[in-house]
Amino acid sequence: MIDWTANYGFFLNEQHDMLRKTVRDFAEKEVAPYIREWDRAGAHETGVAEHMLPIIKRMGELGFLGVCIPQRYGGAGFDYLALAVVCEELERVDTALRVVLSVHTGLNSLAVFQWGTEEQKQKFLKPQATGEKIAAYCLTEPNAGTDVAGMQSTAVREGDHYVLNGEKTWISLSDLADHFLVVAYTDKSKRQRGMTAFLVERTMDGVSTSPIHGKLGVRAGNTGSVVFNNVRVPVANRLGEEGEGFKIAMTALDNGRYTVASGATGLIQASLEASLRYAKERETFGKPIADHQLVKRMISHMVLNLETARMLCYRAGWLKNQGIRNTRETTLAKWHATVESFNAANDAIQIHGAYGFSDEYPVERYLRNSRGAIIYEGTRELQELLQADFALEDRVSKPLRCELPAYDEDFWNAE
Repeated sequence: MIDWTANYGFFLNEQHDMLRKTVRDFAEKEVAPYIREWDRAGAHETGVAEHMLPIIKRMGELGFLGVCIPQRYGGAGFDYLALAVVCEELERVDTALRVVLSVHTGLNSLAVFQWGTEEQKQKFLKPQATGEKIAAYCLTEPNAGTDVAGMQSTAVREGDHYVLNGEKTWISLSDLADHFLVVAYTDKSKRQRGMTAFLVERTMDGVSTSPIHGKLGVRAGNTGSVVFNNVRVPVANRLGEEGEGFKIAMTALDNGRYTVASGATGLIQASLEASLRYAKERETFGKPIADHQLVKRMISHMVLNLETARMLCYRAGWLKNQGIRNTRETTLAKWHATVESFNAANDAIQIHGAYGFSDEYPVERYLRNSRGAIIYEGTRELQELLQADFALEDRVSKPLRCELPAYDEDFWNAE
C-alpha cells in the first residue's frame, strides 16, 4: 500500500518520521482495539469517559502531551510540525484522542508557554507537558460561541484575588482537567478589551463540572460544562495583563485550529485507507467495486484533499517554527481540512454501502466525528469570512505583543 505520509522531506525530517511511527503504534495497539466499545459506551451516556484517563496519562508518558514544549518545561523538545504529525496519527484512529492534544496542548499549554510568567510555566506548564496534570480551555458559554463578546463571565478584583463567576459549556476534558484556562470580563464596558485570562485550578472552592450527554460524535471523549461560583483566583494566576484576555484567546485559537486541521487530515487518511481496503474486497457485477469509475472518482477526491489539507497544515506549522504569525494560513487549513474530512467520511460510507451505515465498520464513526470540527474552534462560516477579509485587505495578520516563540533546537532541548 502507498505510504500516504511519504515525500514531505521539504517539511519533515527523520525525527518526525520516527515520531509518527511511535504515535501510530500507540494508537493502533492501545486504542484501536477498544475504540468501538468506548464509542458505544459514550452513546449510552455512561458518564465522564473515565476510560480516557489512563490513555491520557500514557500519552503523557510517551511525550505526546508536551511534544512541542521545551524540555526545560517537561516537554519532548520537538518543533511545531511534530504537533501536526501527532494530531494526524491520533485522529487517524479516533477524534477523541486528537481532541486531547487540541485542548490540553494547543489551547492551554501553548498559551501558557506563549503568555505565562516563568513561575506560571513551572507551576502549570511543566506538569501538563508530562501528563501529570490535565488541562482544558474555557471560552464558549451558553450564549457566546463565535460571538465571544457575548460572554457573561466576570472576574472582579478584590485585593490580591479576583472573584470569578460564570458558566462555560462545550468544554472538552471538563470533568477530567486539573487546570482551566478561563477568559472572563474584568471590564465589560470595554468589550473585547475588557477581557482577562486566568489559570484556574479544579481544587479552588466554587469550581464544578458536569458532562454533556447525547453527542452526535466524539463519544469516546469527555465534553461538559464548567461553573465558577465566587471562585477566588489569585492575581498570580492571571495570564497576561488585564485586558489581554481576548488577544490571548485568539492566539490560543490559532494553535487550536492548527491541531484541528492536522487531525482532520488524519481523518481524511483514515477514510481513504478504509475505502481502499473495502473497495478491493467487495465485488459487484462480477468485479471489485474498485474497478467502478464512480468509486474511483470518490477515492481520487480523497487523495486530492488529503494532499492539499496536509500541505496547508505543514505550511502553517513551518510558519510557526519561524515565529511568524499564521492566522490566515491556519484558518485556511482548518476550513479546508475539516470540510473535506466530512466529505471523505461521507464518501467512505457511500463506498461501503449498507455496511457503512453500521458500526461494524469505522466509517460511520468517522462521519459523526468529522461533523463537529466544522463548528468548533471557529465555524466554517467564520473561516470563510476571515479568508475574504484577508483577501480584501480588510484584515491583516499584525504582529502581536507576544508571538508564539520560534522553534530553536538548542533552547528546546536544553534541560
